[in-house]
Amino acid sequence: MSPTPRKPSSRPKAPATTAKRRPIAAPARQTRPADASTRAEKTLDWLLRPLPPHLREKAHAYLVLTRMDRPVGALLLLWPTWWALWLAAKDFPPVGPLFIFTIGVFAMRAAGCAINDYADRKLDPQVARTAGRPIASGRVTPREALIVFASLLVLSFVLVLFTNKLTILLSFAGAALAAIYPFTKRYTHLPQVVLGAAFGWSIPMAFAAVTNHVPPQAWLLFIGNIIWSVIYDTEYAMVDRDDDIKVGAKSTAILFGDADLAIIGILMGTFLVTMLLVGTRAALGWPYWIALLAAAGLFAWQQWIMRGRAREACLTAFRNNNWLGLALWVGIVIALAL
Repeated sequence: MSPTPRKPSSRPKAPATTAKRRPIAAPARQTRPADASTRAEKTLDWLLRPLPPHLREKAHAYLVLTRMDRPVGALLLLWPTWWALWLAAKDFPPVGPLFIFTIGVFAMRAAGCAINDYADRKLDPQVARTAGRPIASGRVTPREALIVFASLLVLSFVLVLFTNKLTILLSFAGAALAAIYPFTKRYTHLPQVVLGAAFGWSIPMAFAAVTNHVPPQAWLLFIGNIIWSVIYDTEYAMVDRDDDIKVGAKSTAILFGDADLAIIGILMGTFLVTMLLVGTRAALGWPYWIALLAAAGLFAWQQWIMRGRAREACLTAFRNNNWLGLALWVGIVIALAL
């Protein structure tokens, strides 16, 4: 028996049409800097709330210019300064130098940020992360940035005048390092080394302020800080590496290339050995060695999260160095107190 043939469907076939795909909207450009602190920004907004709107906007621009919305950078400068103060005093440091150097750290870091943005005023608009900076976005003029830089430099120098002659003399070298660092990225792939020297110059100054001389231990700690600065600022530079190559800026992240993680790892090991020597010379006890072990663990974690070289991971690794600096300071404080 032959099968019954199917009747053709009475439904009219829909005409073939070419479906138009909606273009995928490009993600909105992020105007907030990737390394900004939400908590710090909210604090700034709260502090500036009593001001009239026009003054509030200008004051906020100045605070952002000096990176008051990003406190991690100041803390990375503060920890080595406090390492030096405690090691120089071999106990809790005198209140005077502690106050002067703590305020001075924030003032000099703010001054460095102002002159950095002035130096990068033509580069920042071309880099996604920095295009919203006050000078690049037109909220602060280059002249205003120079005035802010000079004012903070004067404030820092006034603070140093309350120390001794040796510290005052050393401060001139520190000011010079802070002023030239932002311009080095145009001429060398090692601006991070200059940054480390500028950030670490508070170490010999702290020893000079407390002991009126700069012993070999201070210079060993200074070298260690330069190495550490190269580590964390290379991690930071890895965030902007592609943009920096396009605009012609130089950095260790570009210099190291595909060997970046390996070289950073070598530098991490070198830093730990240097800090081991610092602890040995200072005859620090077991709390410091635990802190140094914690620092090694934090370095290992940084390497792990950066293994894919994702921008956000590199930025997280950079920020993590704040905890490393804190851990070493706590280790020094407890070891000296026992």
